[in-house]
Amino acid sequence: MNIDLLLAYLQNKFNDEAFTIGLYQCVLSFLVACFVAVIAIPVVIKISELKSLMEKPGERRSHSTPTPTFGGIAIFAAILIGYFLWPSLDRTDIYSTYSTNLSIVGMTILFFIGIKDDLVGIDPAKKLMFQVLAAMILILFGDLRVDYLYGIMGFHHIQPAVGVLLTCFIFIALTNAINLIDGIDGLAGGISTIASATFGGWFLLTNHFTMACLAFTMAGALLGFLRFNFSKTSKIFMGNTGSLIIGFMLAFFAVRFVNLNAAYRYEPTAFFNAPIIAIVILIVPIFDTLRVFLVRILAGRSPFSADRNHMHHILLDNGLSHAGATAVLCGISLFNTVLFLFLHRNISNTLSLVILGCLFGLYMIVSFTLKMRVMYVSTHPRRRKAVLRRELQNGIVGRRIVDYL
Repeated sequence: MNIDLLLAYLQNKFNDEAFTIGLYQCVLSFLVACFVAVIAIPVVIKISELKSLMEKPGERRSHSTPTPTFGGIAIFAAILIGYFLWPSLDRTDIYSTYSTNLSIVGMTILFFIGIKDDLVGIDPAKKLMFQVLAAMILILFGDLRVDYLYGIMGFHHIQPAVGVLLTCFIFIALTNAINLIDGIDGLAGGISTIASATFGGWFLLTNHFTMACLAFTMAGALLGFLRFNFSKTSKIFMGNTGSLIIGFMLAFFAVRFVNLNAAYRYEPTAFFNAPIIAIVILIVPIFDTLRVFLVRILAGRSPFSADRNHMHHILLDNGLSHAGATAVLCGISLFNTVLFLFLHRNISNTLSLVILGCLFGLYMIVSFTLKMRVMYVSTHPRRRKAVLRRELQNGIVGRRIVDYL
């Protein structure tokens, strides 16, 4: 990235009255959403305690006391209030405002599905059906679909039907990826805050103020939630209500980010490999989901089966606290995002894919090493050789390697 060109561009931006107003609106929306979340969450906690709507500790749970799981209600309310508090500044880009408002419709559908799931549970097939419905509302009525792949692996423009399927897959994959990493305090909220702020900053710089406002509003709502998610005395989880709406909105931001970069590819703020950048911004949930699904399939299990094989579980088993594991994974996300944002003009699409592949391989190696370490230190020194000898004799070392991945 040309730093001098970027600085000159930013200087011109701050002399633009529309940009300045948009910046103020984003900051105010962020603060309002954060304030609403901080005010609303204690109310949600109180009602949850009175109605005994608490998640009890269990084998796969990371908490030791009953905890409310309806933080998503406060997040949803904070997003709506922060977003609709101000008039849209995108008067020349009606489509941007229209598609953003449609994303609120899709988010609302998943909000109610999430509440039902947190209250009484819902069949996975039905939950998937409503995720598809929410995505198709944006795809069909908002004409939102990925139609250009920037020459990655030789693909440029793609057929509309393929674009619809790809876009629907992106929504479903990211919605569930955020749900899957929501296993320890602060992880889903922290990763999503970083991603929302990153997308929001780019939308702001490219004068897409409505989407920027929504992205920063979500970041503010999540920041307010994190204050309680880490609390010892007033803890709350976002639940499926929160993870579903957050994952859906991040998918919306990612698709719009990819499409808008294609439309404004000659602007100084454009990314020539926008799909790669979008993946990097969400690298932790994407890599963790890919790794867990791959390991489960290699082990002969359903990719949707439950276990304690996520990276955050592995870090906890290696002695890190919830805050420590969250800090490590959020640090990985932030480091890779900043690195790719500044180096994207110096690396080709092919090299970007190679780097992503190497990063995923490194992710697999680190997870394998950490799981092996847990096994090694948890086995009494006198039994380690006997355990290994017995596994060699029984021919199960290969299956063990899959388990340790």
